[in-house]
Amino acid sequence: MIMKRKSAWRLLAKALGEKASKDNKEADIVAIIRLVMFMSILITNCFIIANAIRHWNDETKVKIILETSGMPEYHVPLFNYSNRTIEFE
Repeated sequence: MIMKRKSAWRLLAKALGEKASKDNKEADIVAIIRLVMFMSILITNCFIIANAIRHWNDETKVKIILETSGMPEYHVPLFNYSNRTIEFE
């Protein structure tokens, strides 16, 4: 059992990247740091995906109510400039 656990750790450490040092203890510490970084990225991505799935088809209805009693009336401009030709000097 201990041998299987040790070989599983070695495989995991090698999967995380190249051995960082010739010293096994130092290489194991680097592998643990890489594992923590990988797990934090993986967990963050899982939360992002869960949030996207949760809000996939939200149909938020927004009601806009305008009270027109306090608004000034719209007046049509007196002059219509739309048919006028443009002259350049």
